[in-house]
Amino acid sequence: MTWLDTLTEKALARELPTRAEALKVLQGSDDELMDVVAAAFKVRLRYFGRRVKLNYLVNIKSGLCPEDCFYCSQRLGSAADVLKYTWLKAGEVISNAEAGVKAGATRVCLVASGRGPTDADVTRVSSAIAQFKQQHPGVEVCACLGLLSDGQAERLHQAGTTAYNHNLNTAETNYADICTTHSYQDRAETVRKAKHAGLSPCSGLIAGMGETDDELADVVFALRELDPDSVPVNFLIPFEGTPLGGRWELTPQRCLRILALVRFTCPDAEVRLAGGREIHLRSLQPLALHIVNSIFLGDYLTSEGQAGARDLEMIADAGFVPETVEGTAGRTQPESRRDLVRVRRRGPGTGLPANA
Repeated sequence: MTWLDTLTEKALARELPTRAEALKVLQGSDDELMDVVAAAFKVRLRYFGRRVKLNYLVNIKSGLCPEDCFYCSQRLGSAADVLKYTWLKAGEVISNAEAGVKAGATRVCLVASGRGPTDADVTRVSSAIAQFKQQHPGVEVCACLGLLSDGQAERLHQAGTTAYNHNLNTAETNYADICTTHSYQDRAETVRKAKHAGLSPCSGLIAGMGETDDELADVVFALRELDPDSVPVNFLIPFEGTPLGGRWELTPQRCLRILALVRFTCPDAEVRLAGGREIHLRSLQPLALHIVNSIFLGDYLTSEGQAGARDLEMIADAGFVPETVEGTAGRTQPESRRDLVRVRRRGPGTGLPANA
């Protein structure tokens, strides 16, 4: 057996890779990249077949965040020219979420900027979620509102919220290098609160922020220990006007290896291809579908994504099938990539419809 055969068998048995195996996934040569993808596909196929879950993001409160996360265009002191608006009204939240459902999404993700919600904010969001679930009982709703206080996760669950997202983002040893206004442990504790309240835990990472291979392995292993049901993998969108603006460290091949490591480490978790996939994976996006089983449709929080229709074509062309709600159908220099980092000017908070 090759080392990849051994790693695949361990993943199929939900055994944790060794650190040496994890680093080998990240550090191997491009000559064996397709072997790594094929091995990860065996694991994906076992747990998820050829299904792809479609998610749709609604930015329900944008910009003016008091936190200083270095990667974020909404951070304190950000000079990025992104949309800024306060809480959307319930009707606006529902109509925007329904746009995603019409495009084929089986999960809508409601995201708000800020350190964390007040109790009044939880009441506001819970009301919108309850109304949406009455109309679309089969659609999952994931909330992402920041750090949670005691009792807030329970209230969201009672309103019909399916899941709660709060990413670890990077290794604990690296966290102070990307944020100083809250800690890694703050984030991990919020995921635990959500899980304890009965919400499906969703937590992932952002790659391309200057982390080492060991730090990548650390955060992926930490996610396995946290045991979320879904693991979104983001690739840094280097907004100008943020501390990490113009930082281009990722290649398509590197992105595939990172996704494979997550799949081998969290074999039966929903691994979601998230922000930055279009600008970093580029023409290799279809290959990523052999590793992940979930993607976002359309736009992200403050940047434009690939059109949803193109995503559906890509899924079909690669031989995969979207899940449905029951009853419904080389390192790149910044100068040459700036045109791909497009600030979102459509969807909620604007006069233009979302590009679903």
